[in-house]
Amino acid sequence: MSTVETSAAIAAIVGAVVAVVGCAWHVRWMFSLPFKGDVATAKGSASKGVMYAYTLGMAPWEKESTRRHMVGYLRGVLFHVGIFAALVVFVASPWATVIWPSVRLLLAAVACLGGIAGLLGLAARFGEHNLRAISTKDDYFAVALVSLFVLTSALAVLSPSAVPVFYVVSAVTLVYLPFGKVRHCVYFFFSRFAFGVFFGHRGVIEGARSQ
Repeated sequence: MSTVETSAAIAAIVGAVVAVVGCAWHVRWMFSLPFKGDVATAKGSASKGVMYAYTLGMAPWEKESTRRHMVGYLRGVLFHVGIFAALVVFVASPWATVIWPSVRLLLAAVACLGGIAGLLGLAARFGEHNLRAISTKDDYFAVALVSLFVLTSALAVLSPSAVPVFYVVSAVTLVYLPFGKVRHCVYFFFSRFAFGVFFGHRGVIEGARSQ
C-alpha cells in the first residue's frame, strides 16, 4: 500500500472507533436516565405493540404521511438500503478482490441508486416548502455527507484507485455520526421500542387496527 492508501485506511479506522465509542456513550446516557413505568391499567399487550412497531408499524400504508407521499417514502427506503450497501462495502473492502464480481456489481448498483435517492431527497429539502421550513443546517449537511459516502462506496467497488477517497469520506462520516443528525440510527431502535410498549400497553394499536 502507498502512503496515501495507508493514511486513508488509518483515518477510516479512527473514524470507526470514534463512531462506536460515540454511539456507545449515547446508549449509556440513555440507560442512565430515570425511567418511570406506565401505571395505567393494561388494555393491550406491550409485546404485541413492540412487534407491530418493528414490522407493520413501518409499512407505508400504516401512516397517513407515507400514504400521501409514497414517492418520498420509496426514495427514503432506497436511500437507506444504499447506506447499508455502503456499510457492507466499507467492512468488506479489505477483501474486495476475493468477492465475486457479480456481488461487487450488485453492491455498486444498489449504492449508486441509494446515493442518487439521497441527492434527490436533498434537492427536495431545498425545493419543497414544508421540508425547507423544518430543515436545519444539520439536516442538509447530514444528507449531503451520507449521500457522498454512499456514492463513493459505489465508486470504490468499481475502481480500486478510488478506495482511498472512499476511506476519507467514510472517516468524516463516521466521526460526524455521534455528533449530528446521523445518530438517529442509534435512537431509532429505542424510540420504536418505546412506541410499541406504550401504545401496545394502552391498547391503542390493537384498537386502531380493529376499527
